Amino acid sequence: MLQERRNKVMELLRDDGIVKVSELMKLFNVSIETVRRDLEYMEEHGMLSRVYGGAVPAQPRATEPSYSAREIKHFKEKKAIGEKAVELVRDEDVIAVDIGTTTLEFAKALVGKRKVTVLTNSMKIAMVLSEDSNIRVIMLGGEVRSGEFSVSGYMTDDNVSHFITDKYFLGVGGLSLTKGITDYHMAESNHRRIVIANTQKVIALADHSKVGAVAMNKICGLEQVDTIVTDSSVDSVVVEKLTGMDIEVIQVKA
Repeated sequence: MLQERRNKVMELLRDDGIVKVSELMKLFNVSIETVRRDLEYMEEHGMLSRVYGGAVPAQPRATEPSYSAREIKHFKEKKAIGEKAVELVRDEDVIAVDIGTTTLEFAKALVGKRKVTVLTNSMKIAMVLSEDSNIRVIMLGGEVRSGEFSVSGYMTDDNVSHFITDKYFLGVGGLSLTKGITDYHMAESNHRRIVIANTQKVIALADHSKVGAVAMNKICGLEQVDTIVTDSSVDSVVVEKLTGMDIEVIQVKA
């Protein structure tokens, strides 16, 4: 029974990207102490990473999953998050849009909705937005990152440092109550810090699998984030803690 529980936890993590202690208690009809012991054992053996109220898949801090893998994982949640985030954009806004699969869904949803100026270091996002004549696209220069369709490096950082934006729609590698916003690529992480320093409002887009995850590069503390748009699978306790930090949390159902 013990191994069956742990196998089932791994199966749920593969399918959903997160497990919650409360749901595991009901599923296995066991006490909270039993679930916690299981998760502690599995974390010690590198099988998962514990987060507040549950666990997420173990992920090396320095290694990001491939773009193609991220593109299909939690797609419905990402699409819903992107569509909701568009409601935060106003005509004539100057916005920066980060690279990423969730921000790409945001860009797709933005087409035909607003008359805005967009700065981005994502080639895919620039191509999507350039289809709309009401959207002025400023594609930042830099070294192309193979497989990611993005640019970064000192040229990108110098380009973006000359702009002040109203809002920054930030992609997320990890979102932790204690470690803040983190990501994997060093040059892209530095770019994000520069954009954050020169924007009026930081809006993080993150599906539930990113909540509790911690990558190797710290982007910013949560005190620098104004709004988080996420899905309804995020634990209510985590949402309460975020709102207690004066962060607006917008949840959507996929």
